[in-house]
Amino acid sequence: MKSARTSSPSRVKLFDNSFFERFTVFPLAGFLLIWPVLLVLVAAVAAAQHSPDWLSVGMVFAGWLAWTAIEYFLHRVIFHLEPRSDWLKRTIFVIHGNHHAEPNDALRNLMPPIVSVPVVAAIWALCVSLIGAQGSWFCLGFVVGYVIYDLIHYCCHQMPMKSPMARLLKVHHMRHHFWRDGGNYAITGMFWDRLFATHIRGKTGNR
Repeated sequence: MKSARTSSPSRVKLFDNSFFERFTVFPLAGFLLIWPVLLVLVAAVAAAQHSPDWLSVGMVFAGWLAWTAIEYFLHRVIFHLEPRSDWLKRTIFVIHGNHHAEPNDALRNLMPPIVSVPVVAAIWALCVSLIGAQGSWFCLGFVVGYVIYDLIHYCCHQMPMKSPMARLLKVHHMRHHFWRDGGNYAITGMFWDRLFATHIRGKTGNR
């Protein structure tokens, strides 16, 4: 792993091995092809395991809320970790640091499925083992949260986002990139930044 640029002015090279490197990029078209199918799959299995009821609706909401919390804490605690070990530094760069080096690289604004799909599968299995049949409904909410997060993140970097809500989301995230990366860790669950006093406001970047 390394952090040197390739000959392309718009991409940071993460691996010397070209086979591994090709799995670090993922286009929007691929995302829109894979995730709707997977969402339908999770929903179909959830309905087969337990017919939807009010508890299922609550589980979907709880799964979404859990995602927003994990999104926030992963970004704050893991992605911006400042380790002493060179190996850990390189690992954090591959996971997230490269995104700050080239924040508008469209092929790195979405999580590659080689990472996201196995992680979702593991979380799904864990949910079912802990909660039972309703675990699939919880997982559905979690995955919906993830898909919304990744799409919003992509749009923040690649699209104008001019409507009031869209602009609010974009400004919140751009402040993290271009004013101070020690705040505004949330992409979708912005309330976590306010709850934990990591919200950045104003042109000076003050909280």
